[in-house]
Amino acid sequence: MTTTPKTFLILHGFENHRPAGHWQHWLAGELRARGHEVRYPQLPEPDAPVLDDWLAALDEHGKRPAEGEFVVLAHSLSVLLWLRAGGRRPRADRVLLVAPPSPGVTAGIPEIAAFAEGLDLAEEGVTARLVYGDGDTYCPEGADLHYGTPLGLDLDLVAGGGHLTPDSGFGPWPAVLRWCENPETRITGAE
Repeated sequence: MTTTPKTFLILHGFENHRPAGHWQHWLAGELRARGHEVRYPQLPEPDAPVLDDWLAALDEHGKRPAEGEFVVLAHSLSVLLWLRAGGRRPRADRVLLVAPPSPGVTAGIPEIAAFAEGLDLAEEGVTARLVYGDGDTYCPEGADLHYGTPLGLDLDLVAGGGHLTPDSGFGPWPAVLRWCENPETRITGAE
């Protein structure tokens, strides 16, 4: 069976320098090995991100390919980047939003507080799958409460997933790779 190559844009979060042990780094390698185009940019100043600079990077790397499916995967602070982009968001065929920090937690961290300011959680027309872990210290009330329900997103809860990082057992993440190849796949764990 031949698969049509897709283009994937993978967006990291706060203080992420795309380490080899992170599921996003692993996923980028797996997708490239399958013949897909992968854009996995280092966003500007990840330790002290400036919203306008990250929006400019999204504009630059989010250009839709001339053909084929365009899929976006955003983790943590990049979920807020995606939501804040509003009308600037690239037109994607599928979007996976993973483990966003709560607006309150984000507002309480001076380096990233601007990402929470003006966040429209009643926006209509946001189409995405939200994957979140219970026990996430960056979103203790649950991402479904802050994002999933208000935005009407498709939800996947990962039991015991925390912030869905290598520290919580998410280096290689085959379930996300399967979703990349088949959007019907539910993401419920690291397997």
